[in-house]
Amino acid sequence: MIALAQLAAAAPENPLIPPIPELVIGLIAFAIVFIFLAKKLLPNINKVLEERREAIEGGIEKAEALQTEAEQTLAKYKEQLAEARHEANRLRQEAQEQGAALIAEMRAEGQRQREEIIAAGHAQIDADRRAAAQALRQDVGQLATDLAGKLVGESLEDVARQSRVIDRFLDELEEKAEAAR
Repeated sequence: MIALAQLAAAAPENPLIPPIPELVIGLIAFAIVFIFLAKKLLPNINKVLEERREAIEGGIEKAEALQTEAEQTLAKYKEQLAEARHEANRLRQEAQEQGAALIAEMRAEGQRQREEIIAAGHAQIDADRRAAAQALRQDVGQLATDLAGKLVGESLEDVARQSRVIDRFLDELEEKAEAAR
């Protein structure tokens, strides 16, 4: 041993290789720290990591479930929107058809009223014409009777005679007017 100690003393010491007693003490201290970490700290770290992993996986699953639900809700809303648009188009079409039918009905009613007014106007004109013709006939008859009485020199006061003369005179006038046409 002495020889070994002398050999060790004679050989230059390597600064990278620690002395054996320090190496043994360092290994024992490392083993104590390692065992302490492995028994106490590592299970707590693993427990926290496992909880975090479960929370992340649970969060991902929740997010996937919420995304699926959101997609279903979006699809449902799109379907409802499409149905609402279709219903709005149908209602708009019905309103246009009803409007067209109402316009046609009002036009027909206006046409009917116009025809009634025209017919009433024609009837009134015919009645006025007949009344004017009757009044004219009486006036012309009276004048003709007066004139004929002056020409003949006798009074034509007899109503029956007067009526016959007037009717004959007017018939002759009407025949001449129709022949002129």
